[in-house]
Amino acid sequence: MKRRSLILSGLAAGVVPAWANVPACPALLKHTFNRLQDEKPQALCQYTGKVLLVVNTASYCGFTGQFEGLEALNAKYAGRGLVVLGFPSSDFKQEDADAKKTAEVCFNTYGVKFPMFTDTRVKGNGAHPLFAELARLTGSQPSWNFHKYLVGRDGKAIAHFGSMTGPDSRKMVSAIETALAAAR
Repeated sequence: MKRRSLILSGLAAGVVPAWANVPACPALLKHTFNRLQDEKPQALCQYTGKVLLVVNTASYCGFTGQFEGLEALNAKYAGRGLVVLGFPSSDFKQEDADAKKTAEVCFNTYGVKFPMFTDTRVKGNGAHPLFAELARLTGSQPSWNFHKYLVGRDGKAIAHFGSMTGPDSRKMVSAIETALAAAR
């Protein structure tokens, strides 16, 4: 149990001892965000080795219904290593300033169980470094809510999908399945 605790604390800090046989935290994931439900800090390094679908969300957008499809994707593929990460953003003026109201929409209205974080800047000069790097790597910054970035197990951006691409899109599901099948 002590070894597991050391490994987990190392992952959270982005440092893992060589004897742990766990990949080091990729640069892209060396960020900490506050969880939406309780504002406790969460290191993204805990998702090292997972396939990530990073999504900027909003509670009052025409695409808000995508929460259901994102949760379905997360539930369907979690056992194979997919984690959907939701980042509410008021960059497009469709997110509530009250985190409790945002949490209500996500967790109670749409049944979201995947990790959600507090309000995050996702575009422009003020974008959080995670989103700035995803935009740089893919050549596409979010132009609206529910822009999705697919990140491989190695922590490298694979693809991006605009707001119009729903979670059940054949193209996106195929890209997720290909990323999940990639060697660890």
